[in-house]
Amino acid sequence: MLKMATHPLHGCVISIPTMLKSHGILQRRDMATDSYEEAIAGLSKLLSVKGELAPVAAAKVGQITADLQIESFDPIEKIKTGFSHFKREKYEKNPALYSELSKGQSPKFMVFACSDSRVCPSHILGFQPGDAFMVRNIANMVPAYDKIRYSGVGAAIEYAVLHLKVETIVVIGHSCCGGIKGLMSFPDDGPTSTDFIEDWVKICLPAKSKVKAECGDTPFPEQCTTCEKEAVNVSLGNLLTYPFVREGLVKKTLSLKGGYYDFVSGSFELWGLQFGLSPALSV
Repeated sequence: MLKMATHPLHGCVISIPTMLKSHGILQRRDMATDSYEEAIAGLSKLLSVKGELAPVAAAKVGQITADLQIESFDPIEKIKTGFSHFKREKYEKNPALYSELSKGQSPKFMVFACSDSRVCPSHILGFQPGDAFMVRNIANMVPAYDKIRYSGVGAAIEYAVLHLKVETIVVIGHSCCGGIKGLMSFPDDGPTSTDFIEDWVKICLPAKSKVKAECGDTPFPEQCTTCEKEAVNVSLGNLLTYPFVREGLVKKTLSLKGGYYDFVSGSFELWGLQFGLSPALSV
C-alpha cells in the first residue's frame, strides 16, 4: 500500500516512494526488490539532504515501516505450498481414488462456468476429481453450433456427450459477473475497443435485449443481475443447436440444467430446461 503525503514545497499529493525516486534514491527497477533496510536508508538519506521534508515524512515513517515489512507475494511459493497441501491432505489420504482415475474418466457432469477467480465449481458444489468435465470462459457462455468460430467449445461438448457419455450439462452463472457487465455496457454495433471480449460476450446479446426491453427502467446493477441469469438460458438454448445434444435429450440420456451462484448472499439456484417432441400430426 502506498501512503500519500503532501509535498511541503509544491502543495501536491505524492507517494513516499515517488518522493524517494524523484530525488534519485530509488530507481523504478529497484522499487519491487529493494529490501526494507535499503528503503529506510534511502528515506534517512533523503531527510538528511532535504530537511524541509522532515515534518511530513516523520509522520509517515511508522506506517511506511509496517508496509515495507509485509512480504511480497511469491507465486512460485504459492504453487509449491498449495500442491504440498493437496498431496498431503487429498492425494495421500485417498490413494484408491487416484489409482482408479488412472484407468480413465467417466464424469457424470459437464459444467460450463465463468473463468472468474471467485467462482470455482468444484469448490462450490463439492465435486471430486473425476466428477465433472469442465469448460470455463468469460461469463460461462455457450455459443451456438459453429465449426469455424467456436470449434474449441464444440469439441468439448462433442467429447463430453459422445465419448464421455456425461448425463447432465450444467451452465452456471454468478453474481457480479464482469463479462455480463461488459455485455450490458458495450455498444451492440460499431467499432470495438477490445480484440476478443466484445465479440465473445455478444453470444448472449438476446439476453441483453430481453433485459433492456423488460427491465430497462431498473437500475443498471439490477439489469446486470437479471442478465446474469438470462444469459444462462441463452446458453442452454444454444446447446440445443448441437445435434448430438438434441439426440441425447430425445433419448433421455442427457439433461440440461441452468444454475446461478450468488457469492454475495451465499445462495445457489438450479433450474431445468423442458424439452420434448411435438406430437405427430395426422395428414
